[in-house]
Amino acid sequence: MGATVAYANLGRLAGAGFPNISDLADQQLYLEPEISSECCFEGIIGRSIALRKVLEQVAIVAPTDATVLLHGETGTGKELIARAIHRLSSRRERALVRMNCAAIPSGLLESELFGHEKGAFTGALLQRRGRFELADGGSLFLDEIGDISLELQPKLLRAIQEQEFERLGSSKTIRVNVRMIAATHRDLPAMIREQEFREDLFYRFNVFPIEIPPLRERREDILPLVNHFVSKFAQRMGKDIRFISRNAMDALTNAPWKGNVRELGNFMERCVILTQGDKLNVPHLEVKDSAGRKVVPVASSFREAERRVIIDALSDASGRIAGKGGAAERLGLKRTTLLNKMRRLSISRIDYFDQYTNRIAGHQATS
Repeated sequence: MGATVAYANLGRLAGAGFPNISDLADQQLYLEPEISSECCFEGIIGRSIALRKVLEQVAIVAPTDATVLLHGETGTGKELIARAIHRLSSRRERALVRMNCAAIPSGLLESELFGHEKGAFTGALLQRRGRFELADGGSLFLDEIGDISLELQPKLLRAIQEQEFERLGSSKTIRVNVRMIAATHRDLPAMIREQEFREDLFYRFNVFPIEIPPLRERREDILPLVNHFVSKFAQRMGKDIRFISRNAMDALTNAPWKGNVRELGNFMERCVILTQGDKLNVPHLEVKDSAGRKVVPVASSFREAERRVIIDALSDASGRIAGKGGAAERLGLKRTTLLNKMRRLSISRIDYFDQYTNRIAGHQATS
């Protein structure tokens, strides 16, 4: 692909340790939508070995009725993995019922799980079925199980183990056939030591554990994820975005992404909103290395070097842009091209006249 910034004669950049213009011929990457080859893994984007290992475990456990415990940081895609397990199971024709335990007040969680009878508590105006009943014959996905209160945990253990429970306000036992999938980002063994989570419930959930690695441990997945998110948001916003600079892609690949795939997706949506042409506009990312030191993206350094070369040329030309001996001629650029670059790099008269004045004053002081 051709570089977005072309120069006729800026050889001084190479002398300053920056690439020659001929080396900049491949500074753009073509963005292509990621096409999923497996319908059962729809929405799971990536090609890393770490992700493949997770999907291999999914393929092994999905056809069984074993309880699965998904562990991973926030935003790693635990719900997508749960959906894949359900779609690969014999229960795929029945419902996958989802519930985020952290999003429901602890006082209402029991009713959400097991349902209630009319009049069971103040405000219970109608009978209501709980998530266990709704998932009968299918799968129940409980997200953030580490947020379930100690008081409710024994009832949940019985429901999972015996596949039976009673609605609130009823003595009638209801039997179900539910496949359990649970997820958490919390350290459950540590919670057990702190007596915040029941050990027997943990072992009931932990029949087949799957660890989902964070994005920083599978950086090969970032490019296909960027392709996927840009395609998705650009289509939604009616934009035609085809390119991303290599420097921007390097910055995205090296970013820490503490919020993992969710954070990357949100950032890509912001990039698409900011983009006006066919090249993705990527706002500055502050990237840190393993030692916690700030890494300045190459794009930022190159921009500063380009700006310095133009200011030097303007100073050498005593501020003249066009004509014989002017800055445009010194740089081998057209007058209009140089003016466009000056606007893009925010170069004003004060930048190069200050430098020119200081240099003249220095010559006078030494003469």
